[in-house]
Order: sequence, then C-alpha cells, then structure tokens
Amino acid sequence: MGYKENYESWLNNPYFDEDTRNELKGIAGNEKEIEDRFYMDLEFGTAGLRGVIGAGTNRMNIYTVRKATQGLANYIASVNGQDRGVAIAYDSRRMSPEFADEAALCLAANGIKAYVFESLRPTPELSYAVRKLGCIAGINVTASHNPPEYNGYKVYWEDGAQITPPHDTGIMDEVKKVTDYAAVKTMALEEAKAAGLYQTIGADIDDAYIAELKKLVLHQDCIDKVGAELKIVYTPLHGTGNIPVRRVLAELGFKNVYVVPEQELPDGNFPTVSYPNPESAEAFELGLALGRKVDADLILATDPDADRLGVYVKDSKTGEYHSLTGNMSGCLIGDYVIGQRKELFGLPKDGAFIRSIVSTNMADAIAEHYGIQLVEVLTGFKFIGQKMLEFEKTGNGTYLFGMEESYGCLTGTYARDKDAVVASMTLCEAAAYYKTKNMTLWDAMLAMYEKYGYYKDDVTSITLKGIEGLAKIQEIMNTLRENAPAEIGGYRVTAVRDYKKDTITDTTTGAVSPTGLPSSNVLYYEMTDGAWVCVRPSGTEPKVKFYLGVKGDSLEDADNKSKDLSEAVHAMIDKML
Repeated sequence: MGYKENYESWLNNPYFDEDTRNELKGIAGNEKEIEDRFYMDLEFGTAGLRGVIGAGTNRMNIYTVRKATQGLANYIASVNGQDRGVAIAYDSRRMSPEFADEAALCLAANGIKAYVFESLRPTPELSYAVRKLGCIAGINVTASHNPPEYNGYKVYWEDGAQITPPHDTGIMDEVKKVTDYAAVKTMALEEAKAAGLYQTIGADIDDAYIAELKKLVLHQDCIDKVGAELKIVYTPLHGTGNIPVRRVLAELGFKNVYVVPEQELPDGNFPTVSYPNPESAEAFELGLALGRKVDADLILATDPDADRLGVYVKDSKTGEYHSLTGNMSGCLIGDYVIGQRKELFGLPKDGAFIRSIVSTNMADAIAEHYGIQLVEVLTGFKFIGQKMLEFEKTGNGTYLFGMEESYGCLTGTYARDKDAVVASMTLCEAAAYYKTKNMTLWDAMLAMYEKYGYYKDDVTSITLKGIEGLAKIQEIMNTLRENAPAEIGGYRVTAVRDYKKDTITDTTTGAVSPTGLPSSNVLYYEMTDGAWVCVRPSGTEPKVKFYLGVKGDSLEDADNKSKDLSEAVHAMIDKML
C-alpha cells in the first residue's frame, strides 16, 4: 500500500483507538505530514526503534511498539528462550511507561514473562538486570538524549548488551514479517499478573546494582579523607539519574552534592533545555550557575537515561570551569582506573582498553603506557559489550575499561552498556584521590596531556530530515566512497578505511588489507601528523556525523589545528550539499 492507503486504513479501522483516529483526522489535507507519517514503517534497526511520538506507521506509538515486540517474541520463540523472560525498563519521556506496559503485555500474550521496573530506571541498570535475572532479552523504552518529541525502544540480549549479529538481524527479520497490526497478540494487565507473566521489580535490583558499583571503588581511603570537602554539583536533566547517582555518592561519603533544583524531577518535556544532551553547553547553564554559587569542584550532568555523562571541572588557579569532552572524561577515568589498578594489584597480561573507532587516539597512548592491549570496535557500546562477552567465552582478554567519544564509558563488567552512574561515582572518587595529592581534576587532565600528548578531537554533524534527507545522506556517503579525498585541511590522506567494504587502502602503495570489523557504513581517513577524519550516518538521528582528531605540541597548538581541520571538513560538506 502507498502512504495514502495506509493513512486511510488507520483513519477508518476500528482496531486503532479513538485518540489515534482523531489525531489523524487533524492532519487531513496536509499531504506532506501524511506522507511523512505513512511512507514507511518506523524502521526496526540494529539499535531498535527510535522516532517521533505520534500516530502513523513511521511514528512511535502503542501499535508500532506492539508490532516490534511481536517480532521480538517470535524470535525468542525461535531460539527456545521463552521460558527465561524479558526485563523491561523505561525513562522519563512522554509515553515511556505506556510503551513499557504495551511491550510487557504483548510478551505475556506470547507466553513470555515480563519483569517490569516499578518506575523509571537508568539504561545501565536494565543491562545489569538482564543478566541478574537470567533473562533471554531486555527492552529499554528511551530515546536517550534526543529532543522531547522522540521516544525509542532498545533491545538487549542475554549477555546484557544491545543486540548484535546474529540476533539483531534475526529480530529485524521477524519484525518485518509482522504486517498486520491487528494480528499482534496482547492481553489485559490483570490477566498477565494472574498468570505470573507480569512481575514488577524494583528495590531488589536497585540494591544489587548499587552494590556492584561500590565494589569498583579503589580508594575509599581518599574519599574518607577528603570526601566531605569536595563540592559536587549534579543535574539529571529531568531524567533517570537523580536517585542512583545521589544514592551511590552519599553511601560512599560525599557530603556536599548539590542537585540543580530546576532539573531534578523527571519531566518528559525537558522544560529547561531544548535538547537534553550533556554534550550541549545549554544543558550546563543552570549547573554552572549553581556551581559558581557554591564554588563547586566539579559539575556533572547525566542524560535522560543516565548512560552518558557530561562534566565541567574547576581550574583552581583561574577559577574558570573547563568542559571535558567525552574523550577527555573517558581518558581521565580510564587512566585513573587502570593506573590505580596497576599500583594496587598489578595488571593482567591480557588486559584491554576498548574504544570505538571514532574515539580519541589518546586511549591508544594510555594503553601503550600501561603495556595493555588497545582494542578498536565499531561505534556503539554494544560492540564493546560484544568484545567483553568474547573475552569471557574464550578466556583470552581481561576487560579493564571501555569508552566512546559520545560521553559514554564503563568501569567493571557488571553491565554491558555505558553507565553514567558509575562514571559519576568514579570521577568523584578520582577527584578525591587527586585532592589528596593537592591536584584538581583539571590539573590531572593537564598532566595527562603532558604525559601522553596534546590530543584534540571534535565532531560536527549535518541534519537532513525526511525522505529527501535520507536520500541526501546516502548520496554523501556514496560520493565520498567513490571519490576519496587526497587531502583534507592540508593533511595528506595516507590510508582509507571503508568499513562497509572491509578494506583499508594504503594511498601510496595501493595495498589493500581487511579492517577486521563487521560491515558498517563508515569511512575513515588516516592522515599525516596523526590527524584523522571519520564519516558515518547516525544510527539514531537523521544526521551525517564527521569526527576528527589532531595531535598538537601544546593545548593552543592542538586547538588551532583542530579548528583549521574542522573548517576544512565544513568546506568539504558544503561542496556536497
């Protein structure tokens, strides 16, 4: 059916509730809006579902959630996993509790028990719960840091990581097979509870999760010594982090944690920010104001599902607060954890630092310094989780730390997704440790630059919405794939990695070798003087992202080189638009 026929079907079919049909009546005559809502099914990709909330096949609503869940249930049955159950969590976004229950009741109607959190919980706790409860899968209803009009649906597998091959493609295929919305199974909540197919979970998982985090503390002695002196400002940005972050910091002994009052309570409209993303300067405006008022040592912000952490740290010499990118905070935490583990216990011979291909090369320098393996994986923390599972299964490799440039990292193996709760905890612990050495976190960051090199990394993106945008994104990738640039910003391209073709081409010799990673629509340009540029379409938003990195002789030199390369990348983008 075409989009008009799909629209008419939803408009007139009594299967769809009255509110849905009334919403669709309200767009009658708006051809562009009708087309956008119905020209395709909301795609169930490798990250699950993510889209604008509303009526239509290309929107997040109870019907598209049921359809996706029926496909998941069919796949679970195909691998004989229906007896193990599925854990379900959700965040503070609009319709999150409703979507969580719709998913649970569809599973229940398929004979699969759902373990549903009693209220909103962070993404990493869902990852932990899947393994703790021995579930075959997990569902988290969240759109992470997307704008307020979005919601999403992430699927996890039994290892606690988001789905990877072969399960991702297997589930996607099953979802595609579900073409009749009315054929999707569901049942009443009370019936599901009576049948033992819907179980509410909460404090039992919370307590166990927090206990796992506290096991990772390396210097309780330093927290005991100076924890009452440190001043920490924290904002959950209207999301799920408020309770767990404050709880773990309080239990460890941090006495001065100031929560931004305007952003403390859950609110899916995110009234204080246009974009609830800790990568955005706007997200820190209220936190910085409070930080200056109380003279905070550090300011923390977690995104709505509390898997990403943004940070500002104080320079005690100037009184200025410096923003740490995800690369900076990730390396600061990673260097602290690995360095202190080495000092206290020694490091395993097969220890590994895992990073995504678009993350900073400073991670490589840290790994080399400590004599451990640096492992590169595709973008998406699920690939770090996949490598952790491989280490466990083969007995080769010991996970020490993993990070992505997009403000996500994980200390420990209790979960298989990035965790802003543990990152907040560990960074505060590191602040206490360095304070006993008469250093701030900013001092520690500067010391890392001196030790490992002045790495500067950046990311820029272009947003291209709708049908035309999707086509333009593909055109940009095709153009770059077929006509690789010989130089960017004065840096000669020395090698081109095409992860879709699994090739690394040496531009001087023409020699071709494999990337060794799964197929992905990503292009990576290695360049002279340690510079690089990487291009990939976003997996969660209608964007093309351009990542870049340089290495300078000083902070100022690195900043200038990064600025120049960024301008060159923008000029390259403009030519393609």
